[in-house]
Amino acid sequence: MLDLTALSTSPADRAWEDPARWWPRLTEATAHLAAPVGVIDLDALRHNAMDMLVRAGGIPIRVASKSVRVRAVLDAVLRIPGYRGILAYALAEALWLAETHDDIVLGYPTVDRAGLERLVHDDAAASRITLMVDDPAHLDLVDSVAAPRSRAAVRVAIDADASWRSAALGHIGVRRSPLFTASDVTRFARTILARPGFKLVGLQMYEAQIAGQGDNGSDAPVIRTVQARSRAELRTRRAEIADALTDLAPLEFLNGGGTGSLEFTGSDEAVTEASAGSGLLGGHLFDGYRSFRPAPASAFAFDLVRRPAADIATVLGGGWIASGPALASRQPRAVWPGGLRTMPREAAGEVQTPLQGRSAADLRIGDRVWFRHAKSGEGAEHIDAYRLVSGSEVIDELPTYRGEGKAFL
Repeated sequence: MLDLTALSTSPADRAWEDPARWWPRLTEATAHLAAPVGVIDLDALRHNAMDMLVRAGGIPIRVASKSVRVRAVLDAVLRIPGYRGILAYALAEALWLAETHDDIVLGYPTVDRAGLERLVHDDAAASRITLMVDDPAHLDLVDSVAAPRSRAAVRVAIDADASWRSAALGHIGVRRSPLFTASDVTRFARTILARPGFKLVGLQMYEAQIAGQGDNGSDAPVIRTVQARSRAELRTRRAEIADALTDLAPLEFLNGGGTGSLEFTGSDEAVTEASAGSGLLGGHLFDGYRSFRPAPASAFAFDLVRRPAADIATVLGGGWIASGPALASRQPRAVWPGGLRTMPREAAGEVQTPLQGRSAADLRIGDRVWFRHAKSGEGAEHIDAYRLVSGSEVIDELPTYRGEGKAFL
């Protein structure tokens, strides 16, 4: 069983900060395995999990399953004091996880009628899963599946928009809920409270423009200014929404944040918990943040299969793209051997990825190239298991959702 609470027998010395030490020993550990190979390093995962708790400043962290998609890792993290509950991304996933977990919030609205049918006629699942809603139509759909008097009460949380509406720049953040102001949220809350068969238990406000946008790149001054103004506006508006909601109903949680905004979320008195997941495995997206830098706890290796030119080395596979705009920040990044880069007209490909750079000419057919994912969950959709590595040895095999025969989105 994966245990992140035990002290390491070889205390982490931040070896990941020395690429010449970090990556070759992963090649050694996995040399007997066919590519593609996904690994999770035990000490780096433990470091990231503990560092996230410190950054959250004492509020509990709900683990975002989308960014992990490995049950052994979810279970191990949730055994650490300070982590509490799961933020799932699909109802079918939540129902599966509810077989062994009792606090699951669905982070997005669902119209999965088959899943709702299972939920409303399973008292245990209904007590363990909270649906996310932001429109009366979501309530209508549940009622169309089963009338209120014929089903278990359905737990719901309201998703409110945490983006920033700038007078000069327009909408800054992701497009999520239509509910923005305290009056929007309380009007909808009253609708929920007036309808039988529902129990309002929480609020979610995810500040993607802060959590998902690095502030240490070439455009850092602009990003920092935008984020500072967004934080000030959101702190005030979220407090207004939280106060108005808690006057209407005794909520169990007020959720905010993400890996990139744990410090801000933890300092916001209107929030009772944060959600985070990507920081556990440490995708390269977070290399662009000033306040923290997670260890590269997971990575993927692909083997070199052709040399189309003297300065080009091509690996089989590689195009495991993260969500978001189709930019370099969402593509996997070649990290070892050093100095490799994807080609601008091809980038990371589904079946092959040509690489150039100072190491390309030295690579030979059969050599192994290591990549870091951009976020965290995308790689688990392509492999059946991660190899858990300690030192230079594979010590366990951790099935992904895919390895357990599950595909939710």
